[in-house]
Amino acid sequence: MASSLRSWSLCFLMASILAISSKSTIANFQPSPWQLAHATFYGDETASETMGGACGYGNLFANGYGTDTAALSSTLFNNGYACGTCYQIKCFQSPWCYSGVTFTTVTATNLCPPNWSQDSNAGGWCNPPRVHFDMSKPAFMKIAQWQAGIVPVMYRRVPCGRTDGLRFSFQGNGYWLLVYVMNVGGGGDIANMWVKGSQTGWISMTHNWGASYQAFATLGGQPLSFRITSYTTQETIIAWNVAPANWQVGLTYGTSLNFH
Repeated sequence: MASSLRSWSLCFLMASILAISSKSTIANFQPSPWQLAHATFYGDETASETMGGACGYGNLFANGYGTDTAALSSTLFNNGYACGTCYQIKCFQSPWCYSGVTFTTVTATNLCPPNWSQDSNAGGWCNPPRVHFDMSKPAFMKIAQWQAGIVPVMYRRVPCGRTDGLRFSFQGNGYWLLVYVMNVGGGGDIANMWVKGSQTGWISMTHNWGASYQAFATLGGQPLSFRITSYTTQETIIAWNVAPANWQVGLTYGTSLNFH
């Protein structure tokens, strides 16, 4: 009886810790003030050219991002730490704006690289220090006529509302685990990440690029858990036993936990 009571108490304690660690962040992360920028678009109405991208999200349809996405200029991209962040964007003081459209919401999934052969005001829209959004064409067409090519916009950071939990896409090999983290709620971004096998302590993962983190460790044959800290809110959540002991690279594993 005493043993059973101790086991139940431990389970209750762990559940309480998880509940506390995954509490809502919206109260701490409010939309930022509106700021001025410009927006263009790339690809066509199918948004096929937005698949993949510098954040490493792969098929944006399959992974929940759809066509409401944008590539960020390097000033916003922040070496990939802005992957997954969400923005409200509205066309501003242009004859190409759609009247009555307040804004559309997009997720950062790609980098708009500099074009040093063009002036920043004539083609080099993503050259530093410009703040610029290169939107998917379907997203751009929600706020302005596509024939405009480029329009002034107002934008602000907003919390990312995700209906499902975090997703972890595994790459690498037996000695190197590379994980792409997708469908991140709250701030949408990640500052730090750790992995823990059933036979290890917490191992710090380093930022690789985009939304990927890596650990040089032998973790095969062990269930894997992850600890993640949001870049924006600094909140940390722990996703226990995300991947089973027979996990494989090339597969994606999910959890019900997320930032909110």
